[in-house]
Amino acid sequence: MHLRYAFRVYPTRPQRQLLARTFGCVRTVYNDAVAARKSAHREGLPYPTTAELDKRLITAAKQTPERSWLAQVSTVPLQQALRDCHAAYKNFFDSLRGRRNGTKVGPPRFKRRSNTQTARYTRNGFRLKGNGRLSIAKVGDLKVAWSRELPVKPSSVTIVKTAAGRYYASFVVAVDDEADLLEPLAIPEAETGIDLGLKSFAVLRGGKTIASPKFFRAMERKLKKAQRALSRKRKGSANRAKARIAVAKIHEKTKAKRDDWLNKQVKIIIGENQAVYVEDLNVKGLSQGRIAKSVHDTAFGMFLARLESKAARAGRTFVKVDRFFPSTQLCSACGALTGPKGLDGLRVRQWSCGCGAEHDRDVNAEINIRREGERLVAEGHAET
Repeated sequence: MHLRYAFRVYPTRPQRQLLARTFGCVRTVYNDAVAARKSAHREGLPYPTTAELDKRLITAAKQTPERSWLAQVSTVPLQQALRDCHAAYKNFFDSLRGRRNGTKVGPPRFKRRSNTQTARYTRNGFRLKGNGRLSIAKVGDLKVAWSRELPVKPSSVTIVKTAAGRYYASFVVAVDDEADLLEPLAIPEAETGIDLGLKSFAVLRGGKTIASPKFFRAMERKLKKAQRALSRKRKGSANRAKARIAVAKIHEKTKAKRDDWLNKQVKIIIGENQAVYVEDLNVKGLSQGRIAKSVHDTAFGMFLARLESKAARAGRTFVKVDRFFPSTQLCSACGALTGPKGLDGLRVRQWSCGCGAEHDRDVNAEINIRREGERLVAEGHAET
């Protein structure tokens, strides 16, 4: 199992200049590779291999006046840029042929200087020093804000510069599948269903509610003001560049808050429950309707993905219930489908069944999701 650990780094001014040069070279090689393959497609020729592009776009290009400055940076991130381009095309073709799960992937596009910049180094391009510094080839020793220790020696590191101008070192480490294995809980009933929603982010067993933090909504007014200031700046001016960074900082702050909050919620849920049962939500479909902004703000897809990953590493049971299972309409007392239906039913928070049971919409849904998950596990229809 491969995990990624990201830490903030603080390069000096000369190091920032060297990193800017490296990012520019990586971006140029990647764009040249995309252009070469687009040209081959137009002319009806086979796509050049990564080895051919390595010789043409790196080795031979360094001998030309137009690309001689490629020799000023380490070759390692330039070679990794070609591998990334090859992986992007492979994902694109696999998506076209139906060999790749998930949403459709478009063809690789040219990288821009204003977006997030990255440079990936393998083990022969970086070294962790005893004083806590990260040594990068042809850049120097970077100061790292270590928040925890790496479990094993990393196989690669990616230096990232965000659109807001912050720098991070993202390490990839290979760990055993049971590296984060937790001890089984002493309480057999320590399991929960999770009913996700917009009014409350999640409802767990016993009616425990996780309030929706609405990070984007909290920053929306500030973001709108920054975007209006950006729209008034002349294109290409220094003030427009500053205004663009101001907008990027708001987005990055919102993302950081959401990531931290999601990680904490996932850790709490996995630590308190031996089994977790959730709905297999159609997040893409939900994010295309009238509630799209709220769905994006809650990040249901990110939450479920992290919850599944953490459960697998911790040795917990994680089961997805079919998205067409009527968890809201089903009465948890008698099993009758008497609950609220349709778009109008979304406004109903409390309802009564003909059997006399009174239900809270979300609490009832959690009970049904948990029972259905338990049934799937008992019958062996779920991967745990």
